[in-house]
Formats: sequence, structure tokens, C-alpha cells
Amino acid sequence: MPRVLTFFAILVPVVAVFLVCRSFDVAAHLQLSWPLALHPDSPVDDAQFHVDVPSAGVESDSGVLGHGIVVAEIGDDAAKHQFRRRVVAVGDLHGDLPNAHKVLQMAGVVDETGQWSGGVDFFVQTGDIIDRGDDTIKLYDWIDQLRGEAKAKGGVVLSHLGNHEWMNVIAQERQKMLMTGRIGKTWAGNYTTTSRLPLHPSLGPPNTDYDPSLLSSLSHAAVSFVHGGLAPNYPDLTPFPSRINNLGHTLLRKLQHRNPPPAPHPPNPYPGLPHDATPAEHRLYGTDGPLWYRGWALDSEAKACKAVDDVLQRTGTRRMIMGHTPDFEV
Repeated sequence: MPRVLTFFAILVPVVAVFLVCRSFDVAAHLQLSWPLALHPDSPVDDAQFHVDVPSAGVESDSGVLGHGIVVAEIGDDAAKHQFRRRVVAVGDLHGDLPNAHKVLQMAGVVDETGQWSGGVDFFVQTGDIIDRGDDTIKLYDWIDQLRGEAKAKGGVVLSHLGNHEWMNVIAQERQKMLMTGRIGKTWAGNYTTTSRLPLHPSLGPPNTDYDPSLLSSLSHAAVSFVHGGLAPNYPDLTPFPSRINNLGHTLLRKLQHRNPPPAPHPPNPYPGLPHDATPAEHRLYGTDGPLWYRGWALDSEAKACKAVDDVLQRTGTRRMIMGHTPDFEV
């Protein structure tokens, strides 16, 4: 694929959004549009999404932040023993290794050689490493390299499967099918559908389930990460995040162990989910599931703000950060 297309696929994540507690500052202005992947149940043949990034600082109280880089530094300067965690989240990389290097170096995740810098505590990638660009396999290998380097220096890499990874494993072959081999193994072993990142050690390690019985001012001191979004009407939000991740693991296992595997679509018919997929697994991959949901980005601000507090309350989080659909207007 020509580099100009992969450049546009990565350009929105290059726009840095700096988050400190509850404030967001957006530091660029541009207008872009490109086709979005469509869910197989979508009645629309094609879709374009228009991005308008405001030039002035934007403050959001909605709890939702979409597609881009998020650099969050959480801490208490007034505390006698200062506690800080630096979290960097990056959205859809779509096969563009050169620009991914630039993005992660700019955010302080890696040094000029592409190795883990030790300057961040958590690096979160919200899915869709695959498709559009030519460097898909190199990107997966690099992320796994960073995972090992981060662990050796006390850091953590959290990886997620996006709708494009799931399209590949279902057999919607935009690129060579990667559901088996070393890429498929790292999907099964190192990737989840969503994450809950507690922001204080007393709340446990990443992906500790939210405990509604916890009576503490820190009970919601956590951030959720997901590719598409956690829809208000999605029935499997709790316990969070284990319910969603368990569904993702069981569905991925079924897809990876189909025998024989389905022929790629296209040109062959769309195979859909396995015959033994449960209703909850179908819902996971549905239009309001965490892989495909676009409501937080496409609904009006009034509608999103009205609905988000309930989702944050149920998931024990203060912010929901996602990729999938570019939006800087919430």
C-alpha cells in the first residue's frame, strides 16, 4: 500500500492529547476523512468519517476520550511521598512502522533506537495494528519486543485486539491470515479485549476487577481502555473487565481451532462466527459490542455525557479511552 495512505491512517494518533487528571489540551487543527471498516451486519455499503480537530484547548468532563495519543500523568504533588504513574495510550497503528516509531518516541515510550525508554510506567495500545500498511508483522514483533523490555525495567505493555484483528481471525482477509503461528499465539497470550488500569497500587495490578463493595475514595481511581467503546446498553459490562475478556478469550479460542479453517472472504462467502459461538460471544462482536461500538464518537455530546456516568460507575473507572473512531470534539 502506498505510504501516503498509511500516513493518513497514523496521522490522527500523531496529534498528542495531554491528559492531567480531568483536563485535555488539544494542540493541532486539521481536517481528514477516510473510509471506516464496517461491521458485517451494517446496512451501509461505505462510510466516510470526518475529523475536525479544534485548535484551542478543550476541556472534557464526559469521561470519554477517543482515537489518538493519550499521555496521562497521575499523582499527588502535595503528598509527603510523591506517587506518580505515567500512562501512554496509542490508537490504531494500521501497519505503519515508521510513523509508529515517531509516535512512540514523541510520547517518550521508546528511545531513538526504538527500544523501551523506561520513561513511562504503562504503554497501552488499543488495537488495530493490522491492515492498511505494509508493516503489520513487524509491528506485532516490535510490540512484543517492547513488552519484554518494559517488564525488565518495571514497565507494563497492555495490548488489545481491535475489530481488524478480529476480522482477520474470522477470515475477512484484508491481509494474510495471521490467526495461527506466532502472531496468533501472541494474540491469545498477550492481548485482551479491554483493560482496567488502577491508578494506585492499593487497588491491585492491571485488569483487577472492580469491586462495587469497596468503600474507598479510590474505588474509581482507574481508567478503562477498549478498541471501540463500552456501550451503555451492552449487557456484559460486569464484572469488569473479566467478563468481557473471558468472552474474548473463549471466542478467539473457538475461531483459532476451527477445523478446517474457513476459506478467506472475499472471494469466498463470509464465514461468520463459529457455529458453537454463544449469544454472548455474538454480542461481543456485535455493533454495540466493545470491538465495533462508535456511539461515544458519533453521538451528540449531550447524549454521550448523559450516558457515560453510568458506564463509568459500573466499571469502576473515571475515564474510558478508546481507538477505532477518530473524534476530538467530546
